[in-house]
Formats: sequence, C-alpha cells, structure tokens
Amino acid sequence: MDLALASRTARQLMDRYGLEHWSFAFDDALRRAGLCDHARSRISLSAPLTRLYGQAEVRETILHEIAHALAGPRHGHDATWRATAVRIGSSGRRCVDPQAPAIDGPWAGTCPAGHTSTRFRRPARPMSCSRCSRRFSVTHLIAWTYHGRVVPMGARYDTELREITAVARRAAAPTLVVETLDLGLLDLEPEAVPTAAGAPGVA
Repeated sequence: MDLALASRTARQLMDRYGLEHWSFAFDDALRRAGLCDHARSRISLSAPLTRLYGQAEVRETILHEIAHALAGPRHGHDATWRATAVRIGSSGRRCVDPQAPAIDGPWAGTCPAGHTSTRFRRPARPMSCSRCSRRFSVTHLIAWTYHGRVVPMGARYDTELREITAVARRAAAPTLVVETLDLGLLDLEPEAVPTAAGAPGVA
C-alpha cells in the first residue's frame, strides 16, 4: 500500500475513534506491522511491511493498534483488548495473518527434513526444528547460512554444539552389560573318572 494513503487512513481512523491528540508515524520495523506507544501517545506502522501489505491488511493493523490505545497499556491482548478491537471493526486477532507478506531475514535455517525459517540476527546457540520435534532434538538440528553462504557461527555457538553432539553420541552408544558370576553356584569338585585299573582318579 502506498505510504501516503496509509498515513491518511491511519489519521482518519484515529480521529474517528477519539485519538485526535495521538500522533502517527512510520518506523523501520521488519518483524512487526504496527506499534502502540502509550508513553508517547503515538501509533506507528512499519514502512517496509506497509509497502508489501494490501489496503485490508494495513487497515487491520491500524485498528489493532487503535484498540491497544483505547484499552490501555495494562490489557495487552486480553479479553478487554479483543472486545475493543472487535467493536471498532478489527478481527480481534493477536497476530498478523500468517498469509500476509513478510520480509525474510538474512539468516536462513534449514533442518534435515527441509523445513526452513529466517532470522534477522545471528543465532546465539544451536536450535532444532520445532516442526519436527516439540522438544530439542539433535536429530533435527538446524543448519544456518547468511545471505546464502555458510559462515562461522562464533566460538560460543561452536562450543555448545560440540558439547550437545558429544552428549548425544554417548547417549546413543550401546550399553555394555556386565553380569556378576556367583561362584557358589558352581560345582568345583573334580569329576571322578575311572582309571585304567578301575579306581577313581582326577582328569
């Protein structure tokens, strides 16, 4: 959506719902569509994402933030906020529609099964794929690239990865079962065998 049109739409909706004294602005956020700043009485939209969104998505974002302003800073995304959002025409969803356009981060992660995700910051520690396993699993470790290139992940990351891998190898190693032998159960008496002359002897 054109930024000028988005700005006019935001101003009109803010005035309609009693936020005439609030200001509006654009910001450079890449992972959130909008922001309600109670301390500054300001609503802002992500300029990069607004350019990707259609009119309906931008309007939904504006109404979402207006609902935060009307509900107050203590309500977050609770029932009071949702009721306010629905009342002014928002869907009441806590998050942006998963089908909405998004901006990929420069860090791309891929698990052994091929699931991918992106990040804007270098991962600080090893992670596994949540789609493959809800719990951390070495089997589903994510491999990272930066702008499509394999790059060093850092000393701390590498150290933790080695430790995790070593623990996994030890856990997967076959267990050596050692059984104790009770000598009391053995017959240690020499077996008597006949000698050539027919008398008992020791073999």
